[in-house]
Amino acid sequence: MKEIELKLQGKIKRLTNHTFKFDERIKEGWFSAVYFLKTKEIARKYKPDAVVTMQFFQKDHSVLCGTDEVIALLHTFADQPENLDIHSLKDGDQISPFETVLTITGRYQDFGYLEGIIDGILARRTSVATSVYNVMKAAALSGEQKPVIFMGDRDDHYTQQAGDGYAAFIGGSTAQATHAMNEWWGKQGMGTMPHALIQLFNGDIVEAAKAYQETFPEDELIALVDYNNDVITDALNVAREFGSDLKGVRVDTSRMMIDKYFLRNQHVLGTFDPRGVNSELIFALRKALDEEGYQHVKIVVTGGFNEKRIREFEENRVPVDVYGIGSSLLKIHVAFTGDNVTLDGVHQAKAGRKLRPNARLEKVEFE
Repeated sequence: MKEIELKLQGKIKRLTNHTFKFDERIKEGWFSAVYFLKTKEIARKYKPDAVVTMQFFQKDHSVLCGTDEVIALLHTFADQPENLDIHSLKDGDQISPFETVLTITGRYQDFGYLEGIIDGILARRTSVATSVYNVMKAAALSGEQKPVIFMGDRDDHYTQQAGDGYAAFIGGSTAQATHAMNEWWGKQGMGTMPHALIQLFNGDIVEAAKAYQETFPEDELIALVDYNNDVITDALNVAREFGSDLKGVRVDTSRMMIDKYFLRNQHVLGTFDPRGVNSELIFALRKALDEEGYQHVKIVVTGGFNEKRIREFEENRVPVDVYGIGSSLLKIHVAFTGDNVTLDGVHQAKAGRKLRPNARLEKVEFE
């Protein structure tokens, strides 16, 4: 996993306020829990000079993401942000349970109302980054790091794409499906053909691939071969037509379907689940391509993949070259907590909480 670890540690320069398109209503408290807004008013009235330290942590081994966004949030919406003392880990840092990842010291009324927003940013970004990181580890179990494409555009609201794509990049994913997913780190989205393209050509995958190649000759040709639920037949038809120009085939068979290959070869049934993209189908596809001299054609699999399924494929040496994965990476499973743990430099926190110093935290300087 050296390659992934190097990538995680390689990001040094933080993203800035210019990267993020914040909703200006944050300043009005529109997205803050009302009790934070009320506390802000009380602090301003009764404790205007009280200085607190707010500390953030979570409870799992994770890959941290969202710190740059949080710092930019504070720079943009805190009152007198230049007076805040901020110490933070960096996006891509691997963190332990209960490790302090961020501290903010200043007057409560200047930044306290942002607590819930900060928790939410860190939770979502870290969840996605951690999920991708775990998937990347699973995709390397065979000894070779297989590429993983983040395809989460259809699994959540479009406004989340930029942040989710960046978090997936921090986690180690190879490519993202949309341009928006790449916005924060300066790349472009990648993709080949959807089922809709094949439908336009009446299900003729060869004709659809011809149109694609003529229109986008600079792209690597990767044909989607499950439209007719006959993966091996259509993969061979495309390979015979394009030869060395065909770089790969993508299999996206629905989990509700059984490929026609198994109807023609019923003797292999009875020992495995033949639905969807299963290992036996991929082994048979690889064998068919190789027997006709198409060893160069890579196999891309998509549709319902998660860390567990990828791990199973890799442990069984299923001949997959690239994984595409979406919805399973977007589940929020890392929750952050912000606590006030000092008051005017003295310990003051709810029972069970205390300041947890972390030598890895770096002071954030305002530019």
